[in-house]
Amino acid sequence: MRVGVEELRTLVRRALQGAGASEAMATSTARALVLAESQGIGSHGLSRVGQYTTHLKNGRVDGAAVARVANQRGGAVQIDAGCGLAFPACELAVRECIERARTHGVAFAGVMNSHHGGVIVDHLRAVAAAGMVGLGFANSPAAMPAAGGKHPIFGTNPVAAAFPRRAGDALLIDLSLSEVARGKVMVAAKKGEPIPPGWALDAQGNPTTDAKAALEGSMLPIGAVSSPKGAMLALMVELLVTALIGSQYGFEASSFFVDEGNRPRIGQAFVVIDPGALAGNAAYLDRVEVLVTEMLKDAGVRLPGARREALRRKAEAEGIEVAEAVLASLRAAA
Repeated sequence: MRVGVEELRTLVRRALQGAGASEAMATSTARALVLAESQGIGSHGLSRVGQYTTHLKNGRVDGAAVARVANQRGGAVQIDAGCGLAFPACELAVRECIERARTHGVAFAGVMNSHHGGVIVDHLRAVAAAGMVGLGFANSPAAMPAAGGKHPIFGTNPVAAAFPRRAGDALLIDLSLSEVARGKVMVAAKKGEPIPPGWALDAQGNPTTDAKAALEGSMLPIGAVSSPKGAMLALMVELLVTALIGSQYGFEASSFFVDEGNRPRIGQAFVVIDPGALAGNAAYLDRVEVLVTEMLKDAGVRLPGARREALRRKAEAEGIEVAEAVLASLRAAA
């Protein structure tokens, strides 16, 4: 059935609070999960509520944690999520980056002691709204092997970017460095559906189309069948969000998809750039439109983020279609 966005936010917030999250943490997280669901990204939306509440109840997440600035110098800032859910810490990191970029032209924020970062590009919406360019990175529990390897070391390590435009919607780019986001394999496993070839390896390092076997094995990096490039990019992100800012590597964190385990203490990182410190705001906006115009000369081109924005606007106006079982579970938890 179709449910209003605000009602869903309330249900998710209450479910998280009932599991031990503070009101601030629950509100921030509910906003992010419902935003993901509204854009058609179910793997990072309502399907995560049960996972997060279980982690809160089992001590894998500290529901009372308050994100704070742990270290800073100039345009660089380190945020400690305190082993809470990631969203309040990421919001703080982005706010700090925007303010520092106004002063320094560019800013970098690293979030340590964190949890699942959700849809990384959604954290950058505030950056685009401020007229700046944003980059986002994150690691996650081990899911992909190194180039030539068989056992999981890196997370799926998403990268994201937001480029504001003069009039149209910002260009919102978000991709994991695995052939597909692990969350999609999780959804396939729950439905008992196979996955396409080239997505994953089983626990023995063999290619598989069995979603459950894939969750026990490894995801394949982008282009792994023909090139080590995806694995190299994953290595870059892994070092950027761990060694540089004090977070745990993916192989040191227990899987998100198990109830018991350690506090993952993984990381997120954000870069914010003020175009006014470089080419200038007007020149930047002009040049973006030159590229967009050239891209749209081909009828089949869809600007990154356009489909998600259309779905989000529809959801805001008409509500989100939610399965009866999912809705019943949310109402029971709330």
